[in-house]
Amino acid sequence: MSGRPPILSLRGASVTFGGRPTFADIEIGLAPGEKACLIGRNGSGKSTLMKALAGLIDVDAGERFVQPGTRAAYLPQDPPFAPDETVGGFIARGLLPQGAADDHRALKAADLWDLDACAAMATLSGGTLRRAALAQATVDDPDVLLLDEPTNHLDLPTIASIERMIADSRAAVLTVSHDRAFLKATSQRMYWLDRGGLRRTDRGFAAFDDWADEIADAEAAEARRMSVQIKAEERYMERGVTARRRRNMRRVERLDALRTARAERLKPTGRAQASAAAADPSGRLVVEAEKLTKRYGERVILDGFSTRILRGDRIALIGANGAGKTTLLNILLGVDRPDSGKLRQGLNLEIARFDQTKAQLDPGMTPWRFLCGAGGDHIEVAGGKTHVMGYLRRFLFEERQARQPIGALSGGERSRLLLAKLLARPSNLLALDEPTNDLDMDTLDLLEDLLSDYPGTLLLVSHDRDFVDRLVGSVIAVEGDGRVAEYVGGFSDYQRARADEPDPTPLAAAPRALKKSSERPRAPRKDKLSFGEQRDLDRLPGKVDALEAEIATLNAKLADADLYLRAPADFEAATRRLGAAEAEKDAAETRWLELEEKRAALASR
Repeated sequence: MSGRPPILSLRGASVTFGGRPTFADIEIGLAPGEKACLIGRNGSGKSTLMKALAGLIDVDAGERFVQPGTRAAYLPQDPPFAPDETVGGFIARGLLPQGAADDHRALKAADLWDLDACAAMATLSGGTLRRAALAQATVDDPDVLLLDEPTNHLDLPTIASIERMIADSRAAVLTVSHDRAFLKATSQRMYWLDRGGLRRTDRGFAAFDDWADEIADAEAAEARRMSVQIKAEERYMERGVTARRRRNMRRVERLDALRTARAERLKPTGRAQASAAAADPSGRLVVEAEKLTKRYGERVILDGFSTRILRGDRIALIGANGAGKTTLLNILLGVDRPDSGKLRQGLNLEIARFDQTKAQLDPGMTPWRFLCGAGGDHIEVAGGKTHVMGYLRRFLFEERQARQPIGALSGGERSRLLLAKLLARPSNLLALDEPTNDLDMDTLDLLEDLLSDYPGTLLLVSHDRDFVDRLVGSVIAVEGDGRVAEYVGGFSDYQRARADEPDPTPLAAAPRALKKSSERPRAPRKDKLSFGEQRDLDRLPGKVDALEAEIATLNAKLADADLYLRAPADFEAATRRLGAAEAEKDAAETRWLELEEKRAALASR
């Protein structure tokens, strides 16, 4: 901890909605310059806590403290604006006292964030609206910034610029975000809102997995001390960390093989000529594009782009907002036509597409009816009938939510519902345009699991760097002015490859207010693991297998309900060894995963 007193805090705070406590008796404080993040599941009360800190809602118990003279600014997920409000007027509402639309500070903020101060707020796209909201929150140089999902709808260059802004800011910043890479770059401390309580650690989000391990281990040990019967709780706590790491190790192996195969195929291979080609005997061809061009007036989107997509490929389209990602996706799907070049699609393509506008959702319809159609209580999933409520639970919905209007759902819940509908229908080509907006980390993990097991081809448009890194075998970077290129690996691999290219250009320009040099000398390049790292990589699988066998034996021993009464010393010894073995296994799995990822990254250079 910094040791400095907080300038904004909640003390012993409780908030209750509908008779249920959202959180109770929590303590949170922000010291000058502190950079912290607030994490927790959707519905855990993060936005409520942020509003209480901002003074927008009163706490039912406890108190809010603000050091005299402290200016706090709050960025909500969905900033409200008047129907006829201009960008300049909207930004000026962030001034104290509130200024006019032509206030020079509001005009300067609009210019710095590349905004037209005279534009109508109602006409802005999601990304531009987010930049206007950020301009409003920062226009008066606040002492505290409370940011609720600041990266939603923003492109990668703008996200990177906001990271630099936070790092350079003198303000205390508390951030709620689903973007793991963003939180790693911007947080020095973590608050975790869980089951109505608030935990704190003086470590940044990069240490979240280790912190979650420690909490799970401590709770599991306490549960074992209380009763050996509480096995279900242990499995619940371990599932989110250990099971996920086991899945991640399998995914590292699959992604490594996928990226290697993709690298072998990325070799250079008129008027527009779109045609459907017969699939080869194995049915592997999905899309083949040769020298595609596309223009809108003087603006060049594609200039001679070629690629070949085969069944099972997992490809992310990345680039700045407006660079042409959705246009390229539409061309590859056959929705739009190129100006010239050749496009061949395999036969029998069954395409399922996620539209970030969520236009398919009727606000007055219930999730139950949306999935089942006109009536009934079953939905067809993977060729079989499944009860709609059982299916909705897979996507983290409660029964009360299944019968309420879709319009009452949060943005993340609407995204989950649309994904549930999309993934239920048979498809062999899944196209997802910004599916991660508004999703919390638990839902992102669920989506990652579903997509990792998806047997078809995946085309993904996303600004979530961590999500892209975990899922795809290659990225297509749409860099503007017709420049489009494909790189093997995820977003991190793309960044490394671009850094090694002569005179690399960014994906696109960022708001001028936030352009600051962040170049650092690069370390000498390594092409393979060190001797010690390779030795660890070779021996860790065997160590993990041995520890899993030992853990299974100890669990079987502790399953004997009479062991404690019959041999308390044996019970205590087995309990201690089980905790130690689980910790050793988690450490070995983590090291194994880190080395596999490092080996894959070095091999792709």
